Amino acid sequence: MAQTRDTDATSLKRRDRSSLTEDDLRLHELGYPRQLARRVNAFGNLAMSATIINFITGIMYSTALVMASGGPRIMVWGWVLVGLMVLFVGASMAEINSALPTSGALYYWSAKLAKRHNAAWSWYTGWLNFAGQIAGTASADFGAATFIQALAAAQWSSYRPTTKGTLAIYAATLAVHGLLNTFTVRLVAFLNKVAVWWLLVGTMVIVGWLAVFPSHHTSASFAFTHFVNGTGFHSGIYAGLIGLLFSAGTFTGFDASAHMSEETVHASVSAPKGMVRSIAFSWIVGLILIIAMTFSMTDYDTQASASVPPLVIFTGALGLTTAKLFMLVVIGSMLFCGLANLTSNSRQIFAFSRDGAMPGSKWWRKVRNGTPVNAVWFAAVGAFVLAVPSLWSTTAFPAIVSINVIGLFGSYGIAIWLWLRRRGDFERGPWNLGRFSVPVARVAITWVVFSSILFLLPEVSPITAKTFNYAPVALGVVLVVAALWWVVTARRSFQGPISYGTPEELAQIEAEL
Repeated sequence: MAQTRDTDATSLKRRDRSSLTEDDLRLHELGYPRQLARRVNAFGNLAMSATIINFITGIMYSTALVMASGGPRIMVWGWVLVGLMVLFVGASMAEINSALPTSGALYYWSAKLAKRHNAAWSWYTGWLNFAGQIAGTASADFGAATFIQALAAAQWSSYRPTTKGTLAIYAATLAVHGLLNTFTVRLVAFLNKVAVWWLLVGTMVIVGWLAVFPSHHTSASFAFTHFVNGTGFHSGIYAGLIGLLFSAGTFTGFDASAHMSEETVHASVSAPKGMVRSIAFSWIVGLILIIAMTFSMTDYDTQASASVPPLVIFTGALGLTTAKLFMLVVIGSMLFCGLANLTSNSRQIFAFSRDGAMPGSKWWRKVRNGTPVNAVWFAAVGAFVLAVPSLWSTTAFPAIVSINVIGLFGSYGIAIWLWLRRRGDFERGPWNLGRFSVPVARVAITWVVFSSILFLLPEVSPITAKTFNYAPVALGVVLVVAALWWVVTARRSFQGPISYGTPEELAQIEAEL
């Protein structure tokens, strides 16, 4: 009788295993139970990363920088170069993601790829990624708040934008995005898909109007080759390199596809494809928008000196009414970007906490109705705190953008470099680059190092308290805190990603959730 009961139990386990999806089986092999609901298809995964890259947001907010640091030549050809380099980075990450499809993504990959000191590599990768994710949410929603104030000033002549007003709008935006991620996750997934069409259709509308209706365009030689050095530095080469930040600051956040792996159907293929395709989509359609804008720069000095150059460019080409309508397209893109950023950010916090790497991990890894609600609000509050210095510092926002890029690309680079070191015994996933893996990864590493250095350099001269690039200081604070915490306590308590049990034990955990 006892033998019969044991046989029945074994058969039940086999039936339970056979009923699991391929995604859940793979997640069990990696040591985790399924806690998040798989609601995201291949297009939804692509939409998440494309919405966070959000070329409209990046182009519109950074136009002032590149108009003084290279001009149209760097806008166009810098975009082509940077987009190609980022495609190499994304392809290398996608290959790793295919083999290790978890929400932890970068820090999990580093732990599994490192030959030794796995926990330390995982720790620093995770904290760089966390800092970049928080700054990404902050930069998108703060940018939206800034443009909302600019639109309000254009609509009502008596309205005067203020730093307190920007911060208040920013706080309200974060609150709305937090509520959406808390109560309407299906709506968030739907909005991410809408966002891709918003980007595509919005760009085509703007490009079409700028191509057809203005009474005058600049020449092709101006739109593609005109160079400007308004940085204050004598070297034109240096100014051009600084201008690359216009493009480099846009192509970020595509690791969202990896962070959504545990919510994506057929994640080992859909997530890597989503990552690469989102970069390619942004690269191509963004270039079309940039070319349309350079052909519309008919009063360059006036437009370059404006606080919000895109508004002046649109106004000069099409009139104030149309310009304000285009600003609505831009603001909508920024709001979609902030929403997707917060979603991705919360998943990274959830996964990092699941492995005990966050203060109060037990609280942040809690899941309600398939959503890490506490992690959502951790991300929202963290993003708000990051922007508070904007009340007294005009360089606070550029520093946030720099933290976003350096933090994210730093974590990308570590994972790819660790993969290069042990590629011989790495088991590839179903999506891989084959014999091109190594050369692509080497190019990716080179670009990560080069672009990170660019974001640490001063952007204008003379260097004063108001013009100083605070990104090295901010990055240093993050790394020092992470290092001190590691030395004091984490090196004894954090062992890297945790295995929650055998596949059978994980299935039992899922049944009890």
